[in-house]
Amino acid sequence: MSIQEHVSQVQAAIAAAAAAAGRDPREITLCAATKVQSDETIRAAIAAGITVCGENRVQELLAHLEGDAYHGAQVHFIGHLQTNKVKQVVGKVALIHSVDSQRLLQAIDTQAGKLGICQDILLEVNIAGEESKGGCTPQRAWDLAAEAAECAHVRLRGLMAIPPAAHHPGENRRFFQEMRQLYVDIKGKLGDNQSSMDCLSMGMSGDFTDAIAEGATLVRVGTALFGPRPPMGHSSAVGAL
Repeated sequence: MSIQEHVSQVQAAIAAAAAAAGRDPREITLCAATKVQSDETIRAAIAAGITVCGENRVQELLAHLEGDAYHGAQVHFIGHLQTNKVKQVVGKVALIHSVDSQRLLQAIDTQAGKLGICQDILLEVNIAGEESKGGCTPQRAWDLAAEAAECAHVRLRGLMAIPPAAHHPGENRRFFQEMRQLYVDIKGKLGDNQSSMDCLSMGMSGDFTDAIAEGATLVRVGTALFGPRPPMGHSSAVGAL
């Protein structure tokens, strides 16, 4: 199938999942995970209706920005962000999904202050406690949310999670339920900051319909849009990765 057909198929699945959950499909943002995709593929996805692209790697982000590949869409940073790469990301993306430590939060706040901007962020929560993944613990998320609320140049927009890979429908529902509850609890606790918390980023190609059923407002979809990722050395990748 063409990218247009893939995009339409995913959009239809989002609409169906939203309807089944009694939700308005317009509440849910489709973020195309463009890891290892070419400028041309990204442009084709945007032409097909994608309005948000998500990048995992700083080098790819910068290369695609230089090539003006994201024209017509927002770009988010959805991968692990090292503090020494903060300067290359802050101010270049609409939303950083992967803030998981006080050190990273402060680095983003400092850089945004130097630029005279307010950087939107999400806190990444390691909801399943997987050693192989980034993200803070659910307990630590409370403290980070409070710290973010005190930052002058950061705006906390919500939470993000990457549960274990789902091999069967419904397998991650419990993690999505836990994330939704954590999101609601933190949003309520922050009081006057709650108006900025409007994003619960969870769900990928294998489980985004379950995530929508449990309250996701943004789903990050790659394979279902672009097919299996090419290997890192493939010509469609950008730069020397």
